[in-house]
Amino acid sequence: MVRRVTDEGAYSNLALRRTLEHARLPERDAAFASELSYGTLRRLVPIDHALGPLLDRPLETAPKPARAALRLGAYQLLYLRTPPHAAVSETVALVDARQRGFVNAVLRRLSSLAIAPPPPGSTDDAIALRTGLAAWAVRELQRLLGEDAEEAAGALAERGSTTLRVNTCRGSVEDLRIALADAGTHAQVGTLQPDSLVVASGAPSRLPGFDEGLFTVQDQASSFVVRALDPQPGERVLDVCSAPGGKAGHLSCLVGEEGEVVAGDVSPVRLGLVRETLTRLGLPARLLVQDGRRPALREGFDAVLVDAPCSGIGSARRRPELLWRTRRDELSGLARLQVGIATAAAGLLRPGGRLVYSVCTFPRAETDAACDAILRRVGDLEPIELAGPDGPAERIRLWPHRHGCDAMFVAGFRRRATPRG
Repeated sequence: MVRRVTDEGAYSNLALRRTLEHARLPERDAAFASELSYGTLRRLVPIDHALGPLLDRPLETAPKPARAALRLGAYQLLYLRTPPHAAVSETVALVDARQRGFVNAVLRRLSSLAIAPPPPGSTDDAIALRTGLAAWAVRELQRLLGEDAEEAAGALAERGSTTLRVNTCRGSVEDLRIALADAGTHAQVGTLQPDSLVVASGAPSRLPGFDEGLFTVQDQASSFVVRALDPQPGERVLDVCSAPGGKAGHLSCLVGEEGEVVAGDVSPVRLGLVRETLTRLGLPARLLVQDGRRPALREGFDAVLVDAPCSGIGSARRRPELLWRTRRDELSGLARLQVGIATAAAGLLRPGGRLVYSVCTFPRAETDAACDAILRRVGDLEPIELAGPDGPAERIRLWPHRHGCDAMFVAGFRRRATPRG
């Protein structure tokens, strides 16, 4: 699984689920496999730093199966209490006979060393080695948060709890909380969104109320985005990039039977996920396959949500590869896509209509710079204040270390009722 993520670009959450389904491990073994896989990906930056000096060639040039095994073994030696002989022998057994001598030698060398503590200091590289977040992303955090940068980076590298957004069109938060408690699952009401319940563990599809559509898995930051748009009963609302459907369901519940939600996505497969989510929740929406940059719709929407494709670093608590996968030079291309989608979406608003732009990331290229570009391109769009957890603001940043949710950027706009003269 680690090899598929690091070398083939797979998503860790999907790759691990498929691997465990195929292996059919006992629950205890599956839990250890999950910890080993996610932990290795979460600490890949310091792991590679520790392995580098022990090889006579760059780690990137090692055979892929051996490289993945070295990383798994190193995680056990550096971060778990696995006895060294067990960590080495079990890891060596995972690779082909031709590579066992190489893996054995490197891991034995690592196990014999006195493990140095993470380097001190506030440099980008030092914080990256302590937290696992890429150094360029640490630099972005330092510019945004100053002394809080390391706390934010550390929070992004922690495993996030599972958050359920209650489908209040089918039941109350308290009723679901009691049902979960009766089934042995403790749930806490969200601190950012009161219609959310945070649970420590458990497969969501096995929890009470899943089949009945009483909830959907959705981080509090994603619920906040919908609340920021403030959809009203009877309004016509567009969710431009709607997959996998949690926000579309939330919007549909809020606008009610007299309103209408149009849920679009460029991918027919991903739009199928939206259909499945809405069907389970028992909520209506009109589904549309379209490229958000070239919408097949006319203006007239009361509100438009653009939860744009992005680097996704803000959701690294559930997909740890996002800590290091995105490269800084990829941001400009992502920003062009985001601005193109938001600009086209703004043209679908009625005069006076609202638009919310959101991305689950924090680099300025995808956030403030993207918003500035949107305003330059759309002459009759103006920023508006949104109600945030730290007070009203035109642009809101949510952070895991402050708000207990994904790192999310949210900005609000309104189309002027009359063009600027």
